[in-house]
Amino acid sequence: QLCHIQGRCCQGSVFFCLKPAAFWEFQKTRVDAAEAAFLFCVFAGGAPAEINFIEKKRLRNMKKFAKAACLLTVAAMVLTCFSACGKSGKDDKTLLLGGIGPLTGDYANYGKSVQNGAELAVKEINEAGGVNGFTFKLEFQDSQGVADSAVNAYGKLMDMGMDVSLGTVLSGEMASVAQAGVDDGILMLTPSASSKSCIESNMNAFRICFNDPQQGTASADFIAENELAKKVAIFYAGDNDYSVGLYETFVAECAVKGIEITTTQSFTDAAKTDFSAQINAIASSGAEMVFIPIYAAEAATFLTQANGKLNIPFFGCDGLDGLLTKISDPALAEGVMLLTPFAADDPDAKSFVDAYKAAYNATPDQFAADGYDAVYAVKAAVEKAGITPDNKDDTFSDNLVSAMTQITVKGVTGTMTWKADGETNKAAKAMVIKDGVAVLYTK
Repeated sequence: QLCHIQGRCCQGSVFFCLKPAAFWEFQKTRVDAAEAAFLFCVFAGGAPAEINFIEKKRLRNMKKFAKAACLLTVAAMVLTCFSACGKSGKDDKTLLLGGIGPLTGDYANYGKSVQNGAELAVKEINEAGGVNGFTFKLEFQDSQGVADSAVNAYGKLMDMGMDVSLGTVLSGEMASVAQAGVDDGILMLTPSASSKSCIESNMNAFRICFNDPQQGTASADFIAENELAKKVAIFYAGDNDYSVGLYETFVAECAVKGIEITTTQSFTDAAKTDFSAQINAIASSGAEMVFIPIYAAEAATFLTQANGKLNIPFFGCDGLDGLLTKISDPALAEGVMLLTPFAADDPDAKSFVDAYKAAYNATPDQFAADGYDAVYAVKAAVEKAGITPDNKDDTFSDNLVSAMTQITVKGVTGTMTWKADGETNKAAKAMVIKDGVAVLYTK
């Protein structure tokens, strides 16, 4: 029988509705004015709503039945949840590492690189016998580069029994799940979320990559020390945390180093297809170099449109990793420089690069290296903490967090140590694109 809700329920009202169908379906939903519901609705929270039922007499006789049906359905849901948990394939000797990042959309190259690097590390560690009696298992969820999707992905990973979070790939995503990590008390080790603020609220959070202030400052220092330019224009994304953070610290350090900012041009996500106005402004500013602290997708568009109009070098940061996969003509990226802790032609990274190429038929970028190093950092922390399947208890995450500030990891992105604020300490390198390949910069 149908019942009709008359009048409007207050914001946040929740109804539990049982629908007659081939089977009972339990659904949590918000009901608006005059919306038809099925069979029987139990109001749970919010202001009362006036309910006019067809066949009121029959309704009174159905109340007891509906209550019993609700209880049975909830019980079935609980049993289903326990059953689902048992299907994750996780046992006491498995440590579940959870990652979140864009595997689809404009920024999928970053997420896939991190996922591939982490998968390779997990495979190597397990094939070598695991760590302290544990094997690693990686679950990686697609965020599509959207903060709300990252939150949902984090919840799903926790439901799977995640032991260690590899955080998220992008800064905005990391900021959206940081508080959940605090509440759950889980170690979070992001490979590549670089916004300084995205881990500041979580004392259990660390990062593999440089933070944005480090990159912005180091970029200005590198340009000054290598005498690359005295006058620099800036082109950045004004509504992107990563880009804004780099822009602000770069400008501050340029003032210290005596570098003149000739013009500052920006864009937003809603207007990232036509950069002609910004390019013209840069061309007439007298700049000797353009600082582009943006992601590869937007950089590819910018460089394509700037071709023949800006005959000066471009300098970016780790967001430019993957540029050669985004730009239609690699020649348009010739001479582009980027600050990064990883170079695929670095002799110290050869074994990683060879293994990655064999597994994925591609040359790893910094994001792949970050994912790889993140898993090996977790391994080092487990070893330092002395955690085994026999002594793993409720202090597991606390012990890992304590171990993070005591370990030194010689990774493919450099030799790393961590401070209590989660920031890493390692050396930066610069790469330059030559003949379609990113190689270490030499003066």
